[in-house]
Parts: sequence; C-alpha cells; structure tokens
Amino acid sequence: MITEMALENILTEIKNNVLVITINRPDKLNALNKQTIEELHELLVDAENDKSIRALIITGSGQKAFVAGADIAEFSNYSVEEGKQLSSLGHFKIFNFIENYSKPVIAAVNGFALGGGLELAMACHIRVASSNAKMGLPEVSLGVIPGYGGTQRLAQLVGKGKAFEMIVTADMLGAEDAYKWGLANYVTTQEELLAKCFDIASKIVSRSPVAVKTAIKVINAGYNNKLNGYEVEIEEFGKSFATGDFKEGVAAFLEKRKAEFPGN
Repeated sequence: MITEMALENILTEIKNNVLVITINRPDKLNALNKQTIEELHELLVDAENDKSIRALIITGSGQKAFVAGADIAEFSNYSVEEGKQLSSLGHFKIFNFIENYSKPVIAAVNGFALGGGLELAMACHIRVASSNAKMGLPEVSLGVIPGYGGTQRLAQLVGKGKAFEMIVTADMLGAEDAYKWGLANYVTTQEELLAKCFDIASKIVSRSPVAVKTAIKVINAGYNNKLNGYEVEIEEFGKSFATGDFKEGVAAFLEKRKAEFPGN
C-alpha cells in the first residue's frame, strides 16, 4: 500500500483517484538527491500497479520551490563513468519512466524549477505553474550540461532556438513567459495551483483509463525517431475496438448515460 510506504523525502496523499506526490526537502529547496530519486521511483512503480490511482500530481513542499535542481554536493567529485551512470540511472528511474508512464502525470510547479527540477517537470505530461514560478537549466554555469533529458525535452517544448538560448545563457523564464513558450499549460496563483491540477486530473479520471494509457503511448511515439507515430496510431486505434472500455463508452453514448469504464 502506498500509504504505508516508509518515505523520508516524499509526502503522499490520495484523493478522488489522484495521487499527490510532494517532494519534501524544503531546507534544500527540494533538490533531488539519490534517496529522493529512489523513493520517487519506488512510489511510481507502486502507483502504476494500483488500479485505483488514475492520475498523479507532483509538486514540491513549501512556497519557494518545486525542485531547485539536483543535489550538487552528491556528485561534485564524480569521475566520467560515475557521471554517465548518474545520468543513465536518472533517465531510467525517473525521467523516461515518467514520460512513458501509463497514467497522466501533472507537474504543479510552485516556485523554482531549475536544472533537474525543470527536467522533472518537463518529463511530466502536463505542467501548471504558479505565478511565482521560475524555470531554467543553469547547468552551464557549473561547467556541465543538463543530464536528465533537458537538452532534448526543452527543445521539443519551446523549439530549438529558444532551447539553445536558455541552455547556453542559463537564463530563467518567469511563469508568464513559460506559458507563452509552451513550457507551462496554465499559470495560476499559488493558492489555486493544486486546485487547477485537480480540475485537470478529475477530467482524466472520468475518461477511459485504457484509452488514456494508449494516448500517452501514441503521442510519445511521434517523438521517438525509431518509430512512425502514424503507424503506431493506426495499430493502437484498431486495438481499441477490442477493449471493454470501448464497448462501454459506445453503449453509454448511445444510451445517453455516463460511462462506467471497466478499465480493460
């Protein structure tokens, strides 16, 4: 059970089939260290296997930061091989894992989302920012580059030119500019941030979980250069006709009632 997991750096709450994950290291501005990454990975694995959880929201504790980056002190003396392993494990356990997650993940960006924090937000499927949010990839000021997918996902979201500018200058975007560039889906006040995320999540919860999972897979296929997104769409569209969710969805539509999706 998720509620019984022993987590030191993460708080959890389940409400209306939505799991809220709060990264809880406020004294470190919720920076991602090894333990936090491990805890987050274990939590995500458990949540994926819990059919009652239909959507997730990730946020940071306090009002200053979503996640202000990776914990620099942990890797300041790493070798080349250790650096590669740090990046590779991060991709596998968190960033690619979230991007390809079977349930929608919403980032509630409250305050600073820098370095690994912005990379975490970009791995999520939807981003809602509070008006005091600041987003950036400042790694070049430390003599390193983004290592958790930032060079790739930022360009996908804001375009190649803006990604170049943000990464090589290490400049941050405020919430309104993040919205204008497509880095945030919405901007709200801090007080309304979680409520807006729950509004989005509640719509997701009312839809077919099978179709939502498939939609995530197919959208991601369009950004995978090893796949043809159109071909994946055709294949998955056809498979939909064999699902219980499709049968229920069509029956509910024809009978003018609300669908009760079985999730199969």
